[in-house]
Amino acid sequence: MSRHCLQRLAATTNTRAQALAAAIALSILAGCSVTSRMEPYKRTDAVINEGEQVVVLARKHHSTHETEAAFVDCVAGALASGSDGLEVHDTVAFEDQLYPWFEPSRAPLSTDELSELLDKPDVFDRVQGTGVRFLVWLDGSTDRVASGGGITCAAGVGGAGCMGLAWWEDDARYDATVWDIQELDSTGTIYADVRGRSTLPAIVIPIPLIARPRAAACRGMTEQLRQFLTAPTSYLPGPELQ
Repeated sequence: MSRHCLQRLAATTNTRAQALAAAIALSILAGCSVTSRMEPYKRTDAVINEGEQVVVLARKHHSTHETEAAFVDCVAGALASGSDGLEVHDTVAFEDQLYPWFEPSRAPLSTDELSELLDKPDVFDRVQGTGVRFLVWLDGSTDRVASGGGITCAAGVGGAGCMGLAWWEDDARYDATVWDIQELDSTGTIYADVRGRSTLPAIVIPIPLIARPRAAACRGMTEQLRQFLTAPTSYLPGPELQ
């Protein structure tokens, strides 16, 4: 190869390396990003009173479709924490006390089915014995919706290193349906859609910048549920989480 060609190849390689380095630098400055949308809708003025409890359950259409236990635990734990925490009944204890009526094949999917369930012998007394006034059904999941980029690594006499940029997006979509056992009615719903983009830039070593949309969805859902259960009237959606 001629000297001129070698110079052109070197210049092209340097330009591409500089462009890649600039893109990686921008990704580091931007970091990970999370955007969210919360949509609450309350139909009644029912609120939780002193001595009453709420239980958070995963929606169970069948054994292969069930909201992640980690998300249910996150929402239940957050509702019970803090100075304004609510009385939250343990999820597993509630399901055990009502066994087998909240198993995937038998769990009620509507307030009409709940009413029919409570008409069964001893079921209503068992529910009353828990002290639970409100059932919160959680449905949804966090899924990988897009990804791209790439990273290459090499090792030589002078050392080893990586160069490149990888990214991915996760979408956390959940909805909460609140049932009032006392009134045998649905008091409303809350919808949460949180999308997060994570990046993995690499200049010599990879630097993960991880977005956690499921955690953001848990925080937003908890805030809305707390207001939902304590505010006697309908209310506007809360601010978007950034």
